[in-house]
Formats: sequence, C-alpha cells, structure tokens
Amino acid sequence: MFRKILIANRGEIALRVARACRELGVPSVAVYSTADSRSAAVRYADETVHIGPPPVKQSYLNIPNIIEAALKCGADAIHPGYGFLSEDADFAEICRDNGITFIGPTPEVMHRIADKATVRGLMADAGLPVLPGSDGSVGTAAEAREIAAEIGFPLVVKAAAGGGGRGIAVVREAADLSAVFRETRATAQALFGDPSVYLERYLPSAAHVEAQILCDGYGTALHLGERDCSLQRRKQKLVEETPSPRLSEHQRAWLGEYAVTAARAVDYLGAGTVEFLADEEGRLTFMEINGRIQVEHPATEMATGVDIVTEQIRVAAGERLSWTQQDVTVRGVAIECRVNAEDPVRGFRPTPGPLTVFRPPAGPFTRVDSGFAEGDTVAAHYDSLLAKVIVWAPTRKEAIARLTRALEEFQVGSEQVATTIPLVRELLAQPAFLAGRHSTVFVDEFLAARAEPPA
Repeated sequence: MFRKILIANRGEIALRVARACRELGVPSVAVYSTADSRSAAVRYADETVHIGPPPVKQSYLNIPNIIEAALKCGADAIHPGYGFLSEDADFAEICRDNGITFIGPTPEVMHRIADKATVRGLMADAGLPVLPGSDGSVGTAAEAREIAAEIGFPLVVKAAAGGGGRGIAVVREAADLSAVFRETRATAQALFGDPSVYLERYLPSAAHVEAQILCDGYGTALHLGERDCSLQRRKQKLVEETPSPRLSEHQRAWLGEYAVTAARAVDYLGAGTVEFLADEEGRLTFMEINGRIQVEHPATEMATGVDIVTEQIRVAAGERLSWTQQDVTVRGVAIECRVNAEDPVRGFRPTPGPLTVFRPPAGPFTRVDSGFAEGDTVAAHYDSLLAKVIVWAPTRKEAIARLTRALEEFQVGSEQVATTIPLVRELLAQPAFLAGRHSTVFVDEFLAARAEPPA
C-alpha cells in the first residue's frame, strides 16, 4: 500500500478520497487554491499544500505545482478525482517519470481511449455494437457530406477528444452539415486543443446507460451493474439510478458482458465506465469509455456494497480486487441526484455566494456527499456542484419517494445562492420519469415546453 496519497482535486470528491485514505490507514494530502483554504477537504486531510490562486490554470491544472507538492510532502501516489487532470495522459506520464503512481489507468490506456473516433473502431473489432458512423476522424466538410449520405440524418458531429457532454452537435438536415461541422471543429479546438471530429448516427429518444467497471493488474475485470443517466440537461447529468428501468434482465446481462469485453480490449486498469445508448426497443450501442471515477459512483456503491474508491486505490497499489464477478449483486434501487448552485428560473445561471443555510437531509438509507458546510462560500471559479444526495430502497417507487423526501428536507441557500432542488423535485414527479420511459432529451423538451407562452 502507498505511504501517502496526494489528492489533486477539490470539493466533495477530494473529501471522498480523503475518507477512503483514512479507512485504509494511508495519510492524505489535500492541495488547495486560495479560494479553498477553508474547505471541508482541507479541514479533513492529514496534510495540506497551497498550490496557487483561484483560477484553475494556476492551481488545480498547474501540473508543476502539483508534482512539486507531491515530492515535497513525500506522497508516492496521486488521486486525480474526476475532472481537472483525471483524464490527462500527459499528467499520468509525468507522475510516472517522477516516481509517483497515478491512481487511474496507465498513460498508454488513457491515450488509447482518449480519441473517441479511434476507440469506436476498437470496440467494433472487439464485437461490441456501434452506431453507423465514420471510420475515424473526418477532416473536411466535403468528406463529412459523403459519409452523411451513407449513414443518413439526423446525425451527430462529435469532438474526438471530447468529454463531459461538450463538443457535440446534432445535425438534422443536410443543408446544415457543413456549417455545424466547421463550428464543432472550432469548438473542439478551443475546448480540447484538438479539432478532430467524427460522425455518428443520432438516436433522438435514447437512454444513456453506463456500466461501472473495475480491473486489476492480474487479469480480473468485472462490472458492477449499470446506471441509467438519461435525466440530463444539455448532456449534463442531473439524476442517475441503478439498475436502469429501461433494460430487461437479458439486456442487462449483455451490457455487463460488453463492458468487460471493452475493458479487456484496451487493457484497462482501475475504475471506469463503459457508456452505451439504448434505443426505444432496448438495443444497445457503444458510446465511449471514461477512464476515471464518475460523479455518480455512489449510486453503485449503495446498490452493491462495493467501495469503488477503496478498490481503485488498492488496484493502483498493485493489489488484487477484493471482489469477483460472482460476489457482485445489485440489490434494490439506488438513485443519485446532483444539487447545483444554479438558478433554473434564470437560465441555470451559476449562483456563487455564502451558504448562510446548509442543512443536508438524513434518515434511513440516505447518503449526502458534499464538500460544503454551513458558513462556507461557493466560489465563482469552479463547478457549481454543491452536493450529491443518494438514496436506496427495495423498489424504484420507494427509492423515488425517499429521494423526494430527502430533497424536501434539504435546506440550502442564501440571498445569492439558488439551487436546482425545486427543478429536480418537479422532474421526479413527471409521469415519464415515474414510468422509467424518459430519454436523454426529456429534460430539454420539458423545459422548452414550460418556457412556451400559453396559446
């Protein structure tokens, strides 16, 4: 096991990793920007290191400062959490060059899965179903038009280096393709430093289903069931649940086998997800592999009893997984809801400011992961995630009722800070969600319909 782990992140995931370190008996080091000097992770960790001012490029994305902090405090491993440097293959390689273990996939694997156009081909060769699309990246608008004529409309233009729902544009008519193609290439360059894009058939009423995977260095690759992430706004997830209400047991078994096959095809190591789309008939098609811990991993932990972060650390330390596939059972239903400091009434504008009130819910089978406490300030420099509320119950109906009750209890805000809690409570009561027939466009259509003036 490691001597000391530096956590190259902030907020609730930094606190989550620090707690796993405490249970493993490994000292943790929290790095922080000036804006986070009094954060929950800083208060909890065994050691702290200041790495720069609030802007992320000068702190949480400042690789020299993070490596220097790790070397100075004697950390022999770095946990990147999610976001920031968690999928940066160059950072993982720099860690290795400095004798520090990056808790995640190897740099080689990260390079392999980073290009989503290339990984589509790898998955097709491994026998996974993929949507009709381009073979690799598309270089010109003329080439895009030729490929579009073969796969048909609607289609999506996707950034090959994209992630987090960004760098994706839907094209419904041939007349719009050239302009959208050029715009998406420019967006990809601006967001990811790589203009490469590829084309893929668009499924307008699909469910977004992902399988949680864990792999060690001894040939064991297993899945922990699936999560349904279809309740999302502009491709940003709001609510996740396991198991998916859209899949039959037969489809669920196929998804698990596909996920393990995908992991083995790229020599995956650690915790990650293999993501799929499921059409209205339940047919699955591969979408992408995410090489990091997911925001929504607690839902799977609640339903399986597997401590994913602890297993992730053990695998990185060269240990075998504590679980086999036969040991893993998904019991009941777990649902996770993200609470963001955003105002849905004003176009989801971020609402930073002091948390004069912050009283999370409690009760049976109710978990709250947050990096905030009453009296803290939500900084304007970072993601607006305030907390994650996760519940478990024997049935989906009971789990929805429990989550609704928990959100009713959650008291959070101030004169400045508004949250997405009222919107999520409204979405949980919609017939389409209650029936488990919602798709990835459900929230956007719901908001568009609500915004329309009365006839």
